[in-house]
Amino acid sequence: MDILQELEDRRVAARLGGGEKRIAAQHAKGKLTARERIDLLLDEGSFEEFDMFVAHRCTDFGMDQDRPAGDGVVTGWGTINGRLVYVFSQDFTVMGGSVSETHGKKICKIMDLAMQNGAPVIGMNDSGGARIQEGVASLAAYGEVFQRNVTASGVVPQISLIMGPCAGGAVYSPAMTDFIFMVKDSSYMFVTGPDVAKTVTNEIVTAEELGGATTHTRKSSVADGAFENDVEALAEIRRLFDFLPLSNREKAPVRPFFDDVNRIEESLDTLVPANPNSPYDMKELILKIADEGDFYEIQAEFAKNILTGFIRLEGSTVGVVANQPMVLAGCLDIDSSRKAARFVRFCDAFEIPVLTLVDVPGFLPGTSQEYGGVIKHGAKLLYAYAEATVPKVTVITRKAYGGAYVVMASKHLQADFNYAWPTSEIAVMGAKGATEIIHRGKSAEEIADRTKEYEARFANPFVAAEKGFIDEVIMPHSTRKRVCRAFASLRAKKAQMPWKKHDNIPL
Repeated sequence: MDILQELEDRRVAARLGGGEKRIAAQHAKGKLTARERIDLLLDEGSFEEFDMFVAHRCTDFGMDQDRPAGDGVVTGWGTINGRLVYVFSQDFTVMGGSVSETHGKKICKIMDLAMQNGAPVIGMNDSGGARIQEGVASLAAYGEVFQRNVTASGVVPQISLIMGPCAGGAVYSPAMTDFIFMVKDSSYMFVTGPDVAKTVTNEIVTAEELGGATTHTRKSSVADGAFENDVEALAEIRRLFDFLPLSNREKAPVRPFFDDVNRIEESLDTLVPANPNSPYDMKELILKIADEGDFYEIQAEFAKNILTGFIRLEGSTVGVVANQPMVLAGCLDIDSSRKAARFVRFCDAFEIPVLTLVDVPGFLPGTSQEYGGVIKHGAKLLYAYAEATVPKVTVITRKAYGGAYVVMASKHLQADFNYAWPTSEIAVMGAKGATEIIHRGKSAEEIADRTKEYEARFANPFVAAEKGFIDEVIMPHSTRKRVCRAFASLRAKKAQMPWKKHDNIPL
C-alpha cells in the first residue's frame, strides 16, 4: 500500500504547484491558478494530464536543490462540449512560469499529439519568460515550440490566452497562433519591457501602456479580443471553440438551430438610408441574417471600419466580413485590409464558408495611407479572397466603387454567389466625381444635370447585373433566406488552386 500512498502524496504535491503562499498571491492579483483555468475551460472531469511529475534537469546556480514537479506548466487533453482539445497552462506559482528545456518539451509533446490526432491546441500563457539559469537550453525550448506553431498552422486551430505576463521571445508563439485573447489589467505582451525601453530609447512607459490589453486590441492588432477576467475569458473561448472545426480534415460542427431559414426581416428594406452619405449600422444586418442573432466578433476594437467574426446559418459556421459605414464611411484602409485578410485566410484554411457584406466607397486617400503601403496591404485582402476556395457569397447593400468593389469578394475573384440589394451602386466612382471627369470644363449647371443623368444610368445594380457580374438583385428582407440557400447549394463545392509549394502573399 505504501507505493499507492506515495503516488497520492506526489500528486497532491504536484497539484499544489508553487505552494499555498504563491497560490494566494496569484489569487490576490485576480488571477486563477493554472489548474483552475483548465478546470473552467474543459468539460467537468474530462482533463487527462501528461507529465505531472516531470522536473527540470538544470544543475547550475544551485538549481538541482529546487526541482518542482511539473516544471511550471500543466499539459494534457480533455473536451469542450464533448469535442477533443489539447491544452497547456503555464503555472506562474512555479518559478514564475519560466520556460525551461523540459517545460518546452511538455508543450511540444501535446502539440505533436494534437497534429497527429487532428485536434485544436489552446495555450494559456502566464510566464516570466525564459529561465535564465538554463541559458540557451531555454531558448532552444522556445524554438521547438515555434517550429510546431508553424507546422500546425492551417492543420489544427491554435488559440492563445494571455493571462499574465508574456514577454521577450515568448510572445512569438502566440503571435503565430490563429487567435490571441488577453485579460484586461492582468496580462501584457511585449518583446522588450519598459525598463529596456527606458535604457535604450529613453521612453518612460508602464507595462500596461506598452503591452496591455487596450494597446494590443486597439493599436497594434496583436490581440483579437480582451476580457474582464479569467472566468469570462475561459467561458468565451468555449463559445469560440464551438464555431471551429477540430482540424483541416473536418468540417465545423453543425449545431441544432431553432431559427426559420425562410425568416423574413421587413426592417431590412429600410436599413439603407435615402441619403447616400448617411451611415447605418452594418452589424444590424449581420445579426438579422444569423441564426438566433448570434455573432462572435473577432478584433472588435481594431479597424472598426470592417467587421469580422463568426455566425451560423442553418447550424453551420460561416465567417463574415462586412464593411461598416458607421466608421470612416466604410472605406478600406491599411488596418482594415490586414484585419480582414488574416480572417479570410483562417476561414479558407479550415473550410469555413465566407459571407461578405459590401458597402465600400473606396480606399482611404491620403499620404499616411500611401506612405504606410496601402497598395501592399490592400493587396493582402485581394489576395486572400482570390486564393480562397471555400464557398463565397457576397451581398452588396449600397456602395461598391472602384478597386474596392473588386477586392470585396467580387465575381471576378471567383465568388460563387454575388447578390445586390436594389439600393446598391456598382460603379467606378461616385456620380459627382465621375461626371466632373467625363465632362471636364463644363459649367456648374451642366455638371449638375449630367450628374443626375449619370446617377440614373449607373448608380444602381442593373448595369452589373446585365453583364452577369451580379447573379441577382434581391429584396433586402429576404437576405437570410437567399444567403442560406446559396450556402446550402455550395456544401459539396470542390475547387483547387494549381500545385505550388506555397504562395507568396504580399506581406
